[in-house]
Amino acid sequence: MVHGNGRRKSHPSPQRIRRVIVANPPRSAAPFRRPLRHLAACLSLAAALLGSVPAIALTPPDTAAKQAYLVDLTSGEVLLDKNGETRMAPSSMTKMMTAYLTYDALVHGRTTLDTGFPVSQTAWKMGGSRMFLKLGSQVRVEDLLRGLLIDSGNDAAVALAEGLAGSQSAFAALMNAKARELGMTDTHFMNASGWPDPDHYTTARDLAILASHLIRDFPQFYHYESERTFTWNGIRQGNRNPLLYHPVSVDGIKTGHTEVGGYGLTASGERNGRRLVLVVNGLPSPQSRNDEPTRLLDWAWNSFKLYPLLHKGELVEQAPVWMGAEDSVPVTVADDVTVTMAPADRNSLHVVATLAEPLPSPVHRGDIVGKLRIDYDGAVRRTVDLVAGADVPASSGLTALGQRLGHLLP
Repeated sequence: MVHGNGRRKSHPSPQRIRRVIVANPPRSAAPFRRPLRHLAACLSLAAALLGSVPAIALTPPDTAAKQAYLVDLTSGEVLLDKNGETRMAPSSMTKMMTAYLTYDALVHGRTTLDTGFPVSQTAWKMGGSRMFLKLGSQVRVEDLLRGLLIDSGNDAAVALAEGLAGSQSAFAALMNAKARELGMTDTHFMNASGWPDPDHYTTARDLAILASHLIRDFPQFYHYESERTFTWNGIRQGNRNPLLYHPVSVDGIKTGHTEVGGYGLTASGERNGRRLVLVVNGLPSPQSRNDEPTRLLDWAWNSFKLYPLLHKGELVEQAPVWMGAEDSVPVTVADDVTVTMAPADRNSLHVVATLAEPLPSPVHRGDIVGKLRIDYDGAVRRTVDLVAGADVPASSGLTALGQRLGHLLP
């Protein structure tokens, strides 16, 4: 019996691995809502619904973007990946991380929306897009956020970085630490604004991760990315996100442009209960930054559907427990499990469940006890943890003695 980091020397359990493969799933989504009582039932449904299938059977559209990464945030399914892990210049999409760290400081009480940050000469003399801060003035954090996200102000980015961390270099260190924490595995920031630097890079996938966290972690601040205009110092500027002005269901979040990187956009929107996050970069013109994301988002909303599989805490299986105060423990999932896929793809999915049993006692609620794995076209697309739904302490006294004797006797 394996438990923790080692193997117990006495009373080993007769542990085995159960594997179930289910194909030919049901064609209707109607049965997916019925209660699940055991693992086989779960897999019969999972074969129709579970998985991360990045538009294989459904051919993705061509795009002029050098990089494009599209994910359904509701289910986590990747719907389009064109050079999603290729390094690129993030340009002003960098400011999403500047906003993230500002939001984090707000919720943890390190600053407030009404706190005034000074405008240094470094901030004041920044080129490129600006909110036109006055040298030596004190500007509220909330105004700097609007200047950052609506005006794409490089001066606002520097003022926030200096106000929160003392210097741009110190703030960049915070940005990089947060990137690692969020799982942005190929990102390195040199500044808060996205000003070009050879060592300032990211990937479309990493920006999608960042945008997803912005939306999920700080929903109370998301409206700043949606606002269309902002007036500061007598100058009224419109949000540079072109999709905010079109009926395409987009409500945020950030544009970017450099001569080297081209035109980019991280966009998010919700339609029919599905929130998408799209990152495109390397587009040749402002018009293409308007047209390409609109076309890609419409394709994703129209071609895929969201199917529910399991609700958080829903019973999947009763797993036997070795030397436990109870004979078994309920097995469930820690979060709702949904899948986004083209309806025609349901019948081509294969689901493999792996459950080690009996489970060694003690078992704690939330312990990972197995996996649901989705395969498509010979490749693994997604795995979902199966977790214990209750605590089962180790048996003791006469109960433990009886269990041990029962194992030793034929």
